[in-house]
Amino acid sequence: MMTRLRLPSMALALAICAPSTARADAPAPGPRPVNLWAHERSHARVGYGAKPEMVRVTFEPAEWPHIRFPAPGGRAWDWSGRSLVLEVRNLDPKDVEVHVRIDDDPSADGVHHCRTGRATLAPNQATTLAFPLSRKDPMAFGMRALPGSPNVRTVQASGDDSFNPAHVTMFQVFLQNPTEPRQVELRSASIATAEDASLDGIVDAFGQYARAEWPGKVHSVAELKARHEAEAADLLAHPEPGDRDRFGGWRDGPKETPTGFFRTAHRDGKWWLVDPEGALFVSLGVDVVTTSEQTILDGRSSLFTGLPGKGDPLSRHYGMAFGIHSGPVKQGRTFNLYAANLERTYGRDYLNHWRVRTFERLRSWGFNTIANWSDPWFYGNGRIPYTATVGIEGKHARVSSGSDYWGRMHDPFDPEFARDVRASLARVVPKVKGDRWCIGYFVDNELSWGGFGDQAGRLGLAIGSLSAPAEGSPAKRAIVAQLRAKYGEIAKLNAGWKTDLADWKALEAPWHPPLPARWTEAFRSDMKAFVTEFARAYFRTIRDELKAQDPDHLYLGCRFAWRTEEAIAAAAEICDVVSFNIYERRVDPAKWAFLSDLKKPAIIGEFHVGALDRGMFHTGLVSASSQEERAAIYRDFVGSVLDHPALVGCHWFQYVDEPITGRSYDGENYNIGFLTVTDTPYPELVSAARAIHAKAYAWRARAGATR
Repeated sequence: MMTRLRLPSMALALAICAPSTARADAPAPGPRPVNLWAHERSHARVGYGAKPEMVRVTFEPAEWPHIRFPAPGGRAWDWSGRSLVLEVRNLDPKDVEVHVRIDDDPSADGVHHCRTGRATLAPNQATTLAFPLSRKDPMAFGMRALPGSPNVRTVQASGDDSFNPAHVTMFQVFLQNPTEPRQVELRSASIATAEDASLDGIVDAFGQYARAEWPGKVHSVAELKARHEAEAADLLAHPEPGDRDRFGGWRDGPKETPTGFFRTAHRDGKWWLVDPEGALFVSLGVDVVTTSEQTILDGRSSLFTGLPGKGDPLSRHYGMAFGIHSGPVKQGRTFNLYAANLERTYGRDYLNHWRVRTFERLRSWGFNTIANWSDPWFYGNGRIPYTATVGIEGKHARVSSGSDYWGRMHDPFDPEFARDVRASLARVVPKVKGDRWCIGYFVDNELSWGGFGDQAGRLGLAIGSLSAPAEGSPAKRAIVAQLRAKYGEIAKLNAGWKTDLADWKALEAPWHPPLPARWTEAFRSDMKAFVTEFARAYFRTIRDELKAQDPDHLYLGCRFAWRTEEAIAAAAEICDVVSFNIYERRVDPAKWAFLSDLKKPAIIGEFHVGALDRGMFHTGLVSASSQEERAAIYRDFVGSVLDHPALVGCHWFQYVDEPITGRSYDGENYNIGFLTVTDTPYPELVSAARAIHAKAYAWRARAGATR
């Protein structure tokens, strides 16, 4: 139940933002304050902030603890062309991810009739967050975020086109599933004029933001080439760490029995990889080492200036994209800004020069792995270990888990799935089989296992299977067979589930369980048993076929994002290494302590952090206030990996920033590269990587000791 707090007397002097009556062509008013003491709340306690007009909120452990600020008097605010600006401070000694939602109607649900954004605050960090409001979601322009103000931290809020900024009924600040009380101080809230919404000409000829300057911005081809020469000297002055063997393993450390290929070992209470010559190995890698990322031109060519014309040699970097996951078009003409800059720097033979420079960079920066999604050209490269990338494709059946962002989950009970696994592996295995430099295979990525925390999400694959018809759904037939084997008679199932199914045919038809509140313990137990067998069938099918085709290399799992306890347990039972994509500022040892119980090593397939101080529009999934803080977070994240006894490595996502106008597949335009679109390294990040990577093995060996 929502509780309305009575306003204290000192709050009465604060301005309460009334509905706007300004004409659309009237001069924009200055910032207008919003009364933070006029609120409703759930699973949250409030008190005075550092000043009386501030609100100090203690968010209690709950699924969505929140504090709401409704428009006064049941009316609505007109925030057309405005931004909601919040000054906030994290009062805790740990990072906190703050979410903000702005609604235009009581029916808002997180996607429809609202805008939702989030920002991560470092311990005791105070910052100003701006949420630009528009009827259009940035993805309507094919981008995850649009340009913002350099004076505040712009948070691009997502939602569909049903949102009406002229009729805002409420905004709220909330946390997602805090496991302990977290304190956030809301220092002020106001409505400010949004920046000019025109996007024409925002991209210069080099793929950079045209309306700002920053250290490292490129202005000419001569400057590109001069930087290339300067970097060559820097790389020569910084060779790879001196304690590495030729595979990047710990040359000076203890030795394990060599097998000629990478394997795993548990030694002195910690998991390690072992390189082909028997040296202990921690995989420090970079994902998406490639030149192939493109951005869409169709429907938004006015955003770009300086694109090559017909007959220009750089026109070879135009292309086409098909099967686009999200954005205003499903296919369209593209341009590869990064490759064009490489050709400006290196000439027509840019690809070979880029490959040589990439080897030099990764070694100098202390990396020892070319990780997932990278150009298959690097398979068998003989200079840096790598991981192979496999995605299971084909027309086998799929199952909805209820969390199907990238698509529905494979149905491992479909015989066609095994055939598709065989064919998908066969497209990659011949490229790496027998190669000592290959660590192993990541197979699939961020699959739709369902949610974790709530039972409905955790059991989503079982619910999705029950909801399907037996005809056309092998998973449905499998769950019914499992239940029939257990109960025999439908009456016994009805007794356990408190249902009134007439016969087994009634269950074979699409059947939707009651709401979770009515689930019996027997029902939950049966669903857990099924999702466990589902996960085992998936991993076992892939493991068996992979080892049949290539017995020498490691099966590195499926790179969990969405995950369930049952899926993780099955992966640990069957895979050689269990993989997770962990988008956090560090690996919290308490949150991830369960990894040590898996009795298998784990690896992080993706992590990153970004900032908005170098011309980018979106920080990515973890945000920093500057490149300096970004570098500090990198050091801390890698250090937390080295400290964890179950983790054998981490892979940064990704090598180069995504295009500021969004990658063609889904509009991501994140500052997540070690390099800019002009092939310029971020010096702060490079310095951080060199520092932590140089002492990685000594750090790992004495994990937990004072350094």
